[in-house]
Amino acid sequence: MKIATFRTNGAVGVGEILEDRGVVVPFDIPAQDAARGVLSLIGQDTLPGRKEPVSLSDVTLLAPVPRPVRNIFCVGKNYMEHAHEFSKSGFDSSAAAGAVPKNPIIFSKVPETVVAHESDVLIDSKASQAVDYEAELAVIIGKGGRAISPKDAYDHVWGYTIVNDVTARDLQGKYSQWLIGKSQDTFCPMGPWAVTRDSLDISDTAIRCHVNDELRQESNTSLLIFDIPTIIATISAGVTLMPGDVIATGTPAGVGIGFEPPRYLKPGDNVSIEIEGIGTLRNNFRAIGG
Repeated sequence: MKIATFRTNGAVGVGEILEDRGVVVPFDIPAQDAARGVLSLIGQDTLPGRKEPVSLSDVTLLAPVPRPVRNIFCVGKNYMEHAHEFSKSGFDSSAAAGAVPKNPIIFSKVPETVVAHESDVLIDSKASQAVDYEAELAVIIGKGGRAISPKDAYDHVWGYTIVNDVTARDLQGKYSQWLIGKSQDTFCPMGPWAVTRDSLDISDTAIRCHVNDELRQESNTSLLIFDIPTIIATISAGVTLMPGDVIATGTPAGVGIGFEPPRYLKPGDNVSIEIEGIGTLRNNFRAIGG
């Protein structure tokens, strides 16, 4: 099931996407709950009742989790070829330990980075001269827990969405921690909607990224170095995961920093990320004040 958060006639709603009909079917939930996006459905034994369908052309899509309750958990260097391209870039503070990590590298992005499908991502040339894209599958946690074993990990997954882990590479290289380079305003496009866990074969899911219609990244989630159960077990070993937490699982090779010379994003660029079974997340990049 594909579930979107959207705005229509000034009100926020949550509903099921029926792409073949070009409509969203809103759930009958209070406005204050709908403002939480798909989080309003997590923990419910049954789905709410439905309202009359609304044409997708009449709604503005919001991020499925418009404002995560906590920082977004992220995994670095989690595809083999990307681990090597990033290690050679000169911006990888972990390269001394080897190109391919022995354990998952976990960092985070602040909640305020999240923007929706078709929203602008801001390039502030005073803050960074090296803005890059990263196509990623993101996990939405449905059941919290601590010390979750890999065999039980999928029981804690509610669903999946797409994120673009936009990164200021120069800031990532300048500071030993990645939070500043990853957490610039608007640096986490998310969407266009979420899908429930049972809707996606995560063992064989294609992921692609185009910049201005040029294919830059193409891979499959089967090639993750650390799979989703390992990621969940790693984070939850000492950090209690909460319902609604979002985990970005890492990006494949083909990011801008992997080219010689690097191919960073510039104002006017468009980035589209497609994950099979979910959809396509598209965003334009523009200069602040542009």
